[in-house]
Amino acid sequence: MKKWLLNNKLTVIGAIAGAIGGYLYYYFVGCASGTCGITSSPINSTLYFAILGGLIINLIKPTDNSQKENSNM
Repeated sequence: MKKWLLNNKLTVIGAIAGAIGGYLYYYFVGCASGTCGITSSPINSTLYFAILGGLIINLIKPTDNSQKENSNM
């Protein structure tokens, strides 16, 4: 588990930042009528933004090309 966290630390940081942002969005903006699928519940908003944060960071983080080059030899 520790090795996985070290290898994916940027994705985990992005997910945590997204979760915080999602909760803050629910708290300050939210949905007054309660009919919004994502922002009507703090759990939905937090999970949705955590997934988005992890995915966005995962898309922009640099990749390690040395493993790909070694596997072709």
